[in-house]
Amino acid sequence: MAGGKMKKEKSKHTSAPYQGGVTFHKSKGQHILKNPLLVDSIVQKAGIKSTDVILEIGPGTGNLTKKLLEAGKMVIAVELDSRMVLELERRFQGTPYSTRLKVIQGDVLKTDLPYFDICVANIPYQISSPLTFKLLFHQPAFRCAVIMFQKEFAMRLVAQPGDKLYCRLSVNTQLYARVSHLLKVGKNNFRPPPKVDSSVVRIEPRKPRPQVNAKEWDGFIRICFIRKNKTLGSIFRLKHVLSLLEKNYKTLQALQSSQNAALGNTDIGMDIISSLGDSKEDQNMEMDVGSDNEMEVEDGDDDEDTEGEVSEFKVKVLDVLKEGQFEEKRASKLTQQEFLYLLSLFNKAGIHFS
Repeated sequence: MAGGKMKKEKSKHTSAPYQGGVTFHKSKGQHILKNPLLVDSIVQKAGIKSTDVILEIGPGTGNLTKKLLEAGKMVIAVELDSRMVLELERRFQGTPYSTRLKVIQGDVLKTDLPYFDICVANIPYQISSPLTFKLLFHQPAFRCAVIMFQKEFAMRLVAQPGDKLYCRLSVNTQLYARVSHLLKVGKNNFRPPPKVDSSVVRIEPRKPRPQVNAKEWDGFIRICFIRKNKTLGSIFRLKHVLSLLEKNYKTLQALQSSQNAALGNTDIGMDIISSLGDSKEDQNMEMDVGSDNEMEVEDGDDDEDTEGEVSEFKVKVLDVLKEGQFEEKRASKLTQQEFLYLLSLFNKAGIHFS
């Protein structure tokens, strides 16, 4: 079920009665879709096939669940609240839908999800980011997900280079999926109404998956968006950035020397790097995609290197930026392909971010 990211309030303000006797808790993000036309529109835009296995997250009392059961082959509903699980089972008990509904009680973020073709969900908004990346790293890849998000989060997902809301979340999500905005949803379409408006977004995982080391990519994008409107030349002159990259560089050099001495293989370096992204842990990683403000370094916290402190490694880093003509460019304006190209130039020079 959906929910705005609410601050905890006194209990008398955190719940609202449901006509069937179930109490909704705003603090848990429990906001039920009450507009049947909106439910129908979400199902229609999801493009569900009669053979589809559908994953629903936070089914609540089953308003959306019923329409999904009518459209697909089977619905797997993941619900944390035991009261809602009982309500859901009661609603469909003795109906033709009961054999096509599987309810899993538990935290979706900690649940091993079964196979599904499509995900349609009205989620608690406080799990938006970790859930998005859990789905993006799910294997085997599903066809698409149609999810209700808080409006601002949704706009960040779909933001393009140059947009005000373009950020790490935009870049990281769009690396792994095509994302499109489907519907704007006012707060009055929910019972009880949240404090924010919502949007429905369609997420289609890219096939095949991009061949990128997830930790390497995330480390690289973090640095680029430290100050998204500053030039990359300024960012890569920051002392703490150069220190981090030089530490990684020296560690890799030591690994390469050790491996080369043992195996006599001068080409082992990139094998070491590529193997870092092959583990299951990397595939299931959750990217930290906090707001731009959380990532920015305040003026004076980390001064740029002065010209008198030019080191061999700093020259190496800046040469990469100059080679790709990125020194005067800004992360807020770069496309996906430009980020990938710049990362490849750094890696080619032996500079890594994880």
